[in-house]
Amino acid sequence: MAGRFLSLAEVQEMLSISATQAYSLVRTGELPAIQVGPKKVWRVEAAQLEEYIERQYARTRERIASGEM
Repeated sequence: MAGRFLSLAEVQEMLSISATQAYSLVRTGELPAIQVGPKKVWRVEAAQLEEYIERQYARTRERIASGEM
């Protein structure tokens, strides 16, 4: 990750999800983001994306441990 902030398109590509899914993660607050500039484009801090990924790993481990798949 080169810069501090990522566009939603970059997040989408990195997570291999749709644009709708990336937007939903931001709108629900599950993936913290900010809006910048006059067009209020969404930006996700690279560190926030890494924290989100770690939370997803933890949730997955919990589901597996509980027998839920």
